[in-house]
Amino acid sequence: MKLLITRHDKIGDFITILPMLKVIKAQSNHYITVLVSKVNYELAQSIDMIDDVILYSKDTRTLVSQIKAKKFDVSISCFIDTHIGWALFLAQIKIRIAPATKFAQVFFNHRLKQSRSQSIKTEWQYNIDLVSLIDLDPRYDFDKPLLQPAHQHHATTNIRTIAFHSGSGGSTDGNLSVEDYVNLARSISRQENIKILFTFGPDDDDNKHIIEQGLDFDAEIIDSNHSLLAFCQLLSDIDLFVSTSTGPMHLAGGLNIHTLSFFGTSQFASPKRWATVSDASKQTNIEIPTHYSVDDYQIVEKSLANILKNRV
Repeated sequence: MKLLITRHDKIGDFITILPMLKVIKAQSNHYITVLVSKVNYELAQSIDMIDDVILYSKDTRTLVSQIKAKKFDVSISCFIDTHIGWALFLAQIKIRIAPATKFAQVFFNHRLKQSRSQSIKTEWQYNIDLVSLIDLDPRYDFDKPLLQPAHQHHATTNIRTIAFHSGSGGSTDGNLSVEDYVNLARSISRQENIKILFTFGPDDDDNKHIIEQGLDFDAEIIDSNHSLLAFCQLLSDIDLFVSTSTGPMHLAGGLNIHTLSFFGTSQFASPKRWATVSDASKQTNIEIPTHYSVDDYQIVEKSLANILKNRV
């Protein structure tokens, strides 16, 4: 069977469909094509369990033409809007699966009521549930890591590399201030055999300037000009990734490395919905109020110390 899986939003959202792809491949020989946004296109092409990739286009005629040419038997859409729904309908895919949400569900003829806003499950578990509509078993256990960069070169050493990523890409409700990322890194800077990195996204120039000005300890600044695939290769050499709930956090989860992650306190923004696809034992998830206190920060600092003492 030829399957089209669509997830045409952000980096982290794309990573949450990888467990579903793993489940499908484990139980079938279905040919899997994914439809993704430009930011995820190169990364999707590098993933073994993905057989083909379509680049999402806002031009309806182009998108419909690309989809229709592949002659898919089934589409599964993990995130829907009216544009993707209309395009799949016009492409005449006979079985179109999606969550029963939003007005856009009218374009799909097989729907699963999930109530994702209640955050009863993680996003990646909700995605897996959709495979029940193609008569597969929605299993939540799968081999990790889900991402395996081609050039992993993690040397055998007693030096632990800790990366701090202060940017949010505008996709989180809970985060530390840029200054507190510096304070957090400073709190471990005198420990032996610790290497500290600061990483940045393409829109994090202001954060980078603040951090560079605040450094009074040894740390490496990683420029933001990496491709997504190159960034994954960089992350594969890291022992702990510290960030808010954003795309790079989900990439770290896809690599199954340890994460210390900050989330908003609302139900929608919580780790109950947006926890990574990594082993639970490798996650430390903390909810951060918008106007957090010194006590809230101290909880984070103690958590980091405990991770380095007991896990990493």
